[in-house]
Amino acid sequence: MTRKLHESALTALFALAVLMAAGPALALGDWPGTETDNCANQDGALNDAAFVFTTSPRVGDRVASGFEVKGCSRTFESTVNWKLVGRNGSELASGHTQGGGVDGHGPFSFTVNYSVPAQEIGHLEVFEEDASDGEGNPPGRNVLSLVLK
Repeated sequence: MTRKLHESALTALFALAVLMAAGPALALGDWPGTETDNCANQDGALNDAAFVFTTSPRVGDRVASGFEVKGCSRTFESTVNWKLVGRNGSELASGHTQGGGVDGHGPFSFTVNYSVPAQEIGHLEVFEEDASDGEGNPPGRNVLSLVLK
């Protein structure tokens, strides 16, 4: 009886430890097999707000040239800018795409092609230029550290 109680308690503690470690990820919608829709706006948080959310890749992902970036935004004139910066600070690739604008938020995606001589850590910046020249709220910006292959 004591042995079964002991095993049961250990099993419960292990399950609790796993849930506690996964807690933040679960809150972000990272439960295996699920994906959070960052453009969903049932709570109204995105109403009349300028923002840039990058949903994939995720920080720390290993990526190869030709990787796809996805996200959701609401920016001035619907423009979402991006640049990939190498370990030494050099710009490896850059461009822009369209997301949501004056009519509301919307999804965006683009493909990043680059070349590096060896695997290295780089940074993908996805952002809105400051059209107000500092007069309004800071523009949306995401900086993702990635392993470039």
